[in-house]
Amino acid sequence: MKTQKEPVWPNFLFPSPVVLVTCLDEEKGGANIITLAWASNFSLNPPTIGIGVGTGRYSYKLIEKTGEFVVNIPSKKHLHESDFCGVTSGKKVDKFSLTKFNTVPAIKVKTPLIKECPVNIECRVSKIIDSGSHGIIIGEILLMHVDEEIQTSQETIDYSKADPILYLNGDYWSVGEEIGKHGLSKGKPRE
Repeated sequence: MKTQKEPVWPNFLFPSPVVLVTCLDEEKGGANIITLAWASNFSLNPPTIGIGVGTGRYSYKLIEKTGEFVVNIPSKKHLHESDFCGVTSGKKVDKFSLTKFNTVPAIKVKTPLIKECPVNIECRVSKIIDSGSHGIIIGEILLMHVDEEIQTSQETIDYSKADPILYLNGDYWSVGEEIGKHGLSKGKPRE
């Protein structure tokens, strides 16, 4: 039997990927990092990704102003730094120097990548939707950077090697075992 519940954060959908979003502060001449667990693919054509960012957050205003951001996918070896970037405002501190993350210049946007993250996704804002406490920022993917050591022979990402962090009800998790391929119900799983 199921019971009915009012929606209470953080129990909407689960689990969520942990991403480190970099954004540019043109006035200070530096970049900021915000940790988010509200990130998702939105479209294949054009390729887009969406992130949910609190409208009062420092990073929200930076992304809104510059019209760009980079989604960096950290591995679990950077769990402490990832958590720190989510619980500390970059308005007054330099998260790059405090975490010892290194910047790498992007190719299509001015916002830097995080060198230590195995996947970096350069995005240009295509739309911002006011959804209440958070804005849904939809970004067109301009270019992806993927460490060679986590790529498969089909040039996709081997997530067991990428070792991403998942967020679930205030706790961090890692990815478990693969249990099937898309299309398995039709007897023709994707290779």
